[in-house]
Order: sequence, then C-alpha cells, then structure tokens
Amino acid sequence: MAGNLVHFEFPADDSARSKSFWNSLFGWEFEEFQGSGYHMTQTPQPGGAVQGRQEGQSGVTVYFDTDDVVTASEQVASLGGTVVVPKMPVPGMGYFAICLDTEGNAFGLWESDESAAAPS
Repeated sequence: MAGNLVHFEFPADDSARSKSFWNSLFGWEFEEFQGSGYHMTQTPQPGGAVQGRQEGQSGVTVYFDTDDVVTASEQVASLGGTVVVPKMPVPGMGYFAICLDTEGNAFGLWESDESAAAPS
C-alpha cells in the first residue's frame, strides 16, 4: 500500500458558497462531475472536490491511494478500524472505500482503475 494522499473532499451545506470560498482563497476552479452535484477541482497535488454534506458528516475527508481497496479495507479492520462504505466504483476512474480509524476519524481508500464500471 502506497499511502499517498490522492484526494480530499470538503462537505458543504451550501456548495456554491463553499466553491466561492475556495475559489476566492486559492483560485480553484470547480467543474461538476457528470451532473452528480459533485464539483471537482485540480490542485497541484492532490486533487479535491466540494460536495453536498452527507448526514452526520463533518470535516474534510482525505483519500489515500492503494493498489487494492479490498485488501487495504481488510487491513483497516484487522488493525481495529472500521469499513463503513465497502468498495464502490467510480465509473471510468476507480474504486473507493470509506473507513474509520481507531479514533473514529473518517478517511478514504482509493484504487485507480479506468475500467471501473457501475454495478449491474
């Protein structure tokens, strides 16, 4: 597992306000991903996004790259963490899982795979 930070997400109660804030602060431009309400930006490293706040979500979610989301998820569980969203596809991009560390902090695992497809 490489463990490099590859992506971040800011939960937002008002996505337009959040995008305006980050654009004004850093000049980040956002583009909606496939009409999903998920607004991505490209930063030098890592990339990031603003999305609508999910119930119970607070703080920034960081994603770490891995060669295999399933294997990494199993390791999270074996170390006392929790997998709260198992491996899910992002069509044409890869797979992710959302986990909690032993202190309850959320983070994501990311596996790049351009052949990823939506479940049938």
